[in-house]
Amino acid sequence: MANKATFKNAQPKAADCVNRAGGLAYCYSAEEALAQYAAVGTFSESFYEGAASQLDRVRKLAEKCDPEFVAQTAVFARKAGYRKDVPAFLLAVLSRRDPELFNKIFDKVVDNGKQLRNFVQIIRSGASGRKSVGSGPKARIRRWLDVQSGNWLFRNSVGQSPSMADILRIAHPKPATAEKSALYRYFLNRAGLSKDLSPEESEKLPSLVREFEAYKQSDGKGVPPRVPFQMLTQLPLTTEQWSMVALAGGWHFTRMNLNTFARHGVLNDEAMVERIAEKLTDREQIDKARVYPYQLLAAYRHVSQDMPRPIIDALHDALEIATENVEALPGKVYVFPDVSGSMRSSVTGYRTGNSSKVRCVDVAGLVASVILRANPDAEIIPFEGRVHPIRLEPRDTVMTNADKLASIGGGSTACSAPLRLLNERGAKGDVLIYVSDNESWVDVPAEGGMRLYAHHFKESCTETLREWTRFKRRNPKAKLVCINTSVYDDAQVPPREDVMYIGGFSDYVFDIIRFFVNGELNGQHWVDMIKQVEL
Repeated sequence: MANKATFKNAQPKAADCVNRAGGLAYCYSAEEALAQYAAVGTFSESFYEGAASQLDRVRKLAEKCDPEFVAQTAVFARKAGYRKDVPAFLLAVLSRRDPELFNKIFDKVVDNGKQLRNFVQIIRSGASGRKSVGSGPKARIRRWLDVQSGNWLFRNSVGQSPSMADILRIAHPKPATAEKSALYRYFLNRAGLSKDLSPEESEKLPSLVREFEAYKQSDGKGVPPRVPFQMLTQLPLTTEQWSMVALAGGWHFTRMNLNTFARHGVLNDEAMVERIAEKLTDREQIDKARVYPYQLLAAYRHVSQDMPRPIIDALHDALEIATENVEALPGKVYVFPDVSGSMRSSVTGYRTGNSSKVRCVDVAGLVASVILRANPDAEIIPFEGRVHPIRLEPRDTVMTNADKLASIGGGSTACSAPLRLLNERGAKGDVLIYVSDNESWVDVPAEGGMRLYAHHFKESCTETLREWTRFKRRNPKAKLVCINTSVYDDAQVPPREDVMYIGGFSDYVFDIIRFFVNGELNGQHWVDMIKQVEL
């Protein structure tokens, strides 16, 4: 008889932690967790975790990981994930842990004035482990300021706490040109920290600063200079002048300031509405601006209720254009958008006066709708504590289908529910995609009873893994993709060759899914991709 110990049936891996919601889960490694926080984290309060707790967790993870991986994660999160706060925070940690790596990646993470302010604010807070800015970071900031042009620095000087003047007082840069010397005096004077510029110094200011000051002195007459719109909001611009600003701005500027244009009467003119709608749907400008779906969803969610219909339609059309390059996945595809109560939280977390109107459930609906557009035969199975039958039309706009998905659900979370449904059907499938915060809690194993007792049953596997194991016996080549909408450091199915976790909302998510399904990436892709970043 065969040795039973050798040939016994393989058992699903037992859970090794309890998640934030009280359910069984599998903990990420330090590198996997840091990668997820870098891709999704915002240092704002989420449904299950406070901002301070999230900040402390990222700091501890960064301390556990090798400095080179921390540097690679910061660059990847900034360049591929378009994140802001976490890359700046990791850069601040590196300034203490590995000054050489800090200097090497500084320009890759601090690529505009906003990022410089983020970095300085984090350093001054002490949250990264530094008690002061220090000589090393000061020197690096000085070098950063030295290589920027005067006009560029002026455009990137919008913002406070810290202001550009604050940064100059901290770093004490030595201007190499008369223009830079005049510009620094200008910033300090504007903050009340320096005397007025002499006429000779004023003549040496960068051309854009001189244009802006001349425009202010003209009582708002003529064509507004091409400066950030925040610099113009306090000026008495006419509707005609705001129209000039709207037409002169780039694609992202237009998308982000639709409500501003409406408030200033620009959209009362049908001809202007038509021209702005044309810009929003300009295929060439969309490609050039590297637009990704989340940005358009955000614009759609944030526009005022009285926004002209052609603008709303243009946002729909722009999203269709931005997602038309998403390629179809091979085989039978299922998408499981999480529509539970926790998914009603803001996708960027709660921050007083600055929370995004885009919720996690909106992102789940968006991803499901985009995949349905590329795969008309895909089946969308929304779930919370149970599944919700829904019929979506692939030919409806992505935004319309995303709205339909976001309008249902709102209960508890059982990530095993859609897999259980497929197993009850005896369904065949090749690609299964979750879009969820993965904080499952009502599907503690049957012997576990209430979720409050989950910690007593950690020798059991999660119900999601149990159902995935059943599905795999019937579909051995199937692959599971889990897209995280909120950042936590646990999973319902442990990452492995056939299971991949992705964080973030940019369009690269769809490419990564395709690479994974086609066998070009393995389940550890997230960490592997980060480790390929060249510093």
